[in-house]
Amino acid sequence: MQVEITVNGRRRSDEVEPRLLLVHYLREVCGLRAANVGCDTTSCGACTVLLNGTSVKSCTVLAVQANGQQVTTAEGLAGDGGLHPVQAAFRQEHGLQCGFCTPGMVMAAVGLLSENPHPTEAEVREGLEGNFCRCTGYHNIVRAVLRAASAGNVAAGSERAEVGA
Repeated sequence: MQVEITVNGRRRSDEVEPRLLLVHYLREVCGLRAANVGCDTTSCGACTVLLNGTSVKSCTVLAVQANGQQVTTAEGLAGDGGLHPVQAAFRQEHGLQCGFCTPGMVMAAVGLLSENPHPTEAEVREGLEGNFCRCTGYHNIVRAVLRAASAGNVAAGSERAEVGA
């Protein structure tokens, strides 16, 4: 089937198998590697992306379901002006260790903050509940999300944060 999907601001037109998952479309067809394949069962969240601004696990969405939609991956957050505020906060708060879950965590955080720009710690923990990290213990991840929230303007495509700010 032919799909037209805007990925990280660039409109694409590709022929795909009807059963191709969005995560595999992003990795194999688009060459983007941030959305990781972790579990294939929607349990880990490593494949989280934004679909029309809402965080989704891309292993649960077929590429044909994204036809005509906008997909943003972690690669699409950073721009020429620097890191996205959530990415900068993860860096500043050391919200990563091995890095495998980080792109999914960042995208889930962006989705959470677009719905709730000023969450409490409990709301951050609940909002990230479907994303697993086996390395960090979540404390620095939660601090990073709260730091990004305090900075404001964290929706995908917002102004970028200065690296090291």
